[in-house]
Amino acid sequence: MLIIPAENSVNWRKPPWVTLGLMMACLLIFLFYQGDDDRKMRVALEQYLDTDLLALEAPAYEDYLERQIRFEDNTGRVRDLERFESLRRDNERLWQAVTLLTDREFYRYLQDNAGLIWAPADRRYWQEYRSTIEQQWLSRISAYQLGLVPAELSLSTLVTYQFLHGGWGHIIGNLVFLFLLGFTVEKALGPGRFLLAYLLCGALSGLVFTGFSMGSTTPLVGASGSISGLMGMYVAIYGLQKIRFFVFLGVYFNYFRAPALAILPVWLGKEIYDYWFAGATGIAYMAHAGGLLAGAALVWLFGKTWLQVKQEFFEPEPEEQDAQFTAEYARAMNSLAQLEFDQARRQFEALREQYPERPVLLEHLYQLAKLRPDQPAYHQRAREYMEQLLAGRQPEKMIAIWQEYLGKGESYRPLAADDHNRVLFASLRHQDMKTAEKAFERLRKSASPEVVEEACRLMIAEFEKQQMATKARHYRQFLHGDNHSPA
Repeated sequence: MLIIPAENSVNWRKPPWVTLGLMMACLLIFLFYQGDDDRKMRVALEQYLDTDLLALEAPAYEDYLERQIRFEDNTGRVRDLERFESLRRDNERLWQAVTLLTDREFYRYLQDNAGLIWAPADRRYWQEYRSTIEQQWLSRISAYQLGLVPAELSLSTLVTYQFLHGGWGHIIGNLVFLFLLGFTVEKALGPGRFLLAYLLCGALSGLVFTGFSMGSTTPLVGASGSISGLMGMYVAIYGLQKIRFFVFLGVYFNYFRAPALAILPVWLGKEIYDYWFAGATGIAYMAHAGGLLAGAALVWLFGKTWLQVKQEFFEPEPEEQDAQFTAEYARAMNSLAQLEFDQARRQFEALREQYPERPVLLEHLYQLAKLRPDQPAYHQRAREYMEQLLAGRQPEKMIAIWQEYLGKGESYRPLAADDHNRVLFASLRHQDMKTAEKAFERLRKSASPEVVEEACRLMIAEFEKQQMATKARHYRQFLHGDNHSPA
């Protein structure tokens, strides 16, 4: 059974750089650092078979497994014993050697009991050649150098084991899940906090694994614990909100929606069940369970402090916003077509609150307010629309709205001096002196003397530049105290 969250899609305009970086780090380490592991193991196997250590260790291994089964009640080793006995009957020397070299607990058992197992001559022979193979080849394999060995736990390996993998199938599976979960959690937390939480989940997952494998010398490698942490963080971020999941069961697959946290006990139950009943599969089930709990716990404990979800995380993606805006805009336009003006106004106001950056919405609100020029809304919308047009570098349209308001709404609620001043400046920049004079007249009646004086100087300068001496003289007379309007 496979259940993975599928609530979000990747926004490639804001790529998940940390997630992609982690994937690239795992891949490069696998190719260039772990790439020599096969050669080291191959040479170790050749030397092991050439020195005929198999003849010494194979009987000891069968006795070792029987002791674990009989005296330690380790029923999980029954299958290992049956498999090894089958290899001996079929004279599969190579696979016997692989089994013996990779069972690290058996090697430690031999070190502790070599004097009891073999005669002195055989013991010296074993120690000479086995220690050489161990030191020159096996100890240099990546899993034994940087993997997490519960019997030799260290802070460094709690981090390094997360970047090692046991084969192509292992790394491809982990990278797929890292990408599917990582881009969402990175978007929610931000790059820095996401990276720290990812590594911390991996470390906590490793500690849980160590707690259930005390004294084991078998190394743990892989990003599965960290990725399980992402799964725990994912559902904890959404909480009880219903999100979409993908489910694969045998040949059946589909999508379903459920409260995010409801899936956490399902995941945990599966890992714990497999730990007790799946047998020896080589999968670190308790590391997965530890990662799930660690990820969820981090969000619950620190979700309002350093792991607080970014506010924009829950906002729709631009593509979704566009689709949502288009649908709601179409409904508002339909209300206009049905002449339901009050409903259309409410719809456009709601849209503007949600999408304040869409200039077309204020235009519609202005046109609706213009239907009742005696109402305060027309005065408010006209001023807002003029400011928006000026900010959008549409001075000609702003002037047209100003002139329209003078004809329809000025008698009810005059515009402020600032509105006339903006029109005056825009007219002068475009050398529209007729409109500039009209704006100056409105400004003269409502602005302070200092503002009027400055406006008058601008008018004089512009008329002189255009060699319109008569107009310039009239404004100069006005500037020097003549209170009559310039001709």
